[in-house]
Amino acid sequence: MSYDMSEWEEKVRKGIAEGPYTDTWESLSQHETPKWFRDAKFGIFIHWGLYSVPAFGSEWYSRYMYLEGRPEFDYHRRTYGPQKDFGYKDFIPMFTARKFDPDAWAKLFRKAGAKFVVPVAEHHDGFQMYGSALSSWNALDMGPHRDIIAELTESLHREGLVSGASSHRIEHWWFMSPGAKPLADGTPADKWSDIPAGSGERGDFYWPSVPRDVQDNDDRCSTPVPTDEFLSDWMYRTIEIIDRFQPQELYFDWWVYQKAAKPYMRKILAYYYNRGVAWDKEVMVITKYDGIPFGCAVPDMERGGFDSPQPDAWQTDTAIGKESWGYTKDNVYKPARVILLDLVDAISRNGTMLLNVGPKPDGTITKEDTDVLLTIGDWLSRNGEAVYGSRPWRICGEGPTALKTGAFADRQDTAYTSKDFRFTVNHGHLYIFAMKYPEAQPHGGAGCYSEIIVHSLAGKAHPEAYEFGALIRSVTALWFEEKPQWFQTEEGLVIRTRTIADDKPVVFRVDFI
Repeated sequence: MSYDMSEWEEKVRKGIAEGPYTDTWESLSQHETPKWFRDAKFGIFIHWGLYSVPAFGSEWYSRYMYLEGRPEFDYHRRTYGPQKDFGYKDFIPMFTARKFDPDAWAKLFRKAGAKFVVPVAEHHDGFQMYGSALSSWNALDMGPHRDIIAELTESLHREGLVSGASSHRIEHWWFMSPGAKPLADGTPADKWSDIPAGSGERGDFYWPSVPRDVQDNDDRCSTPVPTDEFLSDWMYRTIEIIDRFQPQELYFDWWVYQKAAKPYMRKILAYYYNRGVAWDKEVMVITKYDGIPFGCAVPDMERGGFDSPQPDAWQTDTAIGKESWGYTKDNVYKPARVILLDLVDAISRNGTMLLNVGPKPDGTITKEDTDVLLTIGDWLSRNGEAVYGSRPWRICGEGPTALKTGAFADRQDTAYTSKDFRFTVNHGHLYIFAMKYPEAQPHGGAGCYSEIIVHSLAGKAHPEAYEFGALIRSVTALWFEEKPQWFQTEEGLVIRTRTIADDKPVVFRVDFI
């Protein structure tokens, strides 16, 4: 599908000219992180697309199925036949979404305690999950023949959830061309070398399929550099998402750090921030690896966290599935307890968690995802006052276990001890998250009880003992009926309970005099 690029260029120009933001980093740095995001703390990410049909390996199936030596390549030949006869495009009719119920999704996400939801509008594979004027390769014109993002956005709003959208389009410059082979379903492999890289018409499914070594993920000046035609098309697709769905979080994947994309990104941000002003909505952009200069957007740390509390809000995007963001038949799912520990660790450092689910091709959400979400929602319903709207304390935590830092740090579950605590403040209170609450132990004539000592709250229960820190009025265990026994010593705040037990974080509220 071709379209008049000049009309879209004029649309962008006008949107920027209407102000107040211009396409300079100086102007964009004046944009404030929305309060709704700083308060939300927990949202849902959704990876759903054609890659859920083969359900093998990961959401990168569309690339790896053409790369000899990859398990996906062999699996595809065994299951569907040679790639030249059954290509990635042939999954489209199989992507039916026949059981997709956006209202049910929205209700589930609300029960999970999420405050916002960010579906992937277009992944690297180039299949748009919404009706588009820029390409016919989309879920409304093909496959399920439904405007997935539009339907879901309406349902989310009915449930009182903030809606966002994610674009991974920029990686499509090279994504569909493994190694040096231009992709051409239906073309014999011995003819691939005759097809020029980057050939095809703008709007086509596989265009432009430019070869690139994807292993060099940190080269911001990698070549071949995306063309102006491709980058303009990426910008217009993003503008289409902005105007159609008015997302309040716009997420970009890592490759926007490419040097050639910077002028286009500045235009996108200026247009989007100006639209937010016009809509009277707080909007924000998320990306990772410093793809956008600090202060002009909100940083994201994929499957991990920063090494210290951050002065400004940030996001960690992670997934219930360990092996894939999209649905696969052999994915390994994290237990809710592990995710809650990561959530607490993030919010103690001024972070927000975006937790991914991967629906099946028919539109149902797996039992594994559902069970985890409902367990998280139950915990948040009991401990939400320590989470929603909270801010970091003067320190984020204490204990022998190191902070989970860097990207992809969630590959290994953190083994917390009974001496590990995280902190937040909210409503004039301090909240202590006991990351691994100890079991009750016999203590001679005193009977059995659990005991924790929070060294950061050392002091004496005396109104004139200011040199020992804050004066505490009371300590309450959230949700549990038992009133803890507590006292301060020069070693720390000692909290004892007899009946409290949970494999998830136990939260105490500290009230001050």
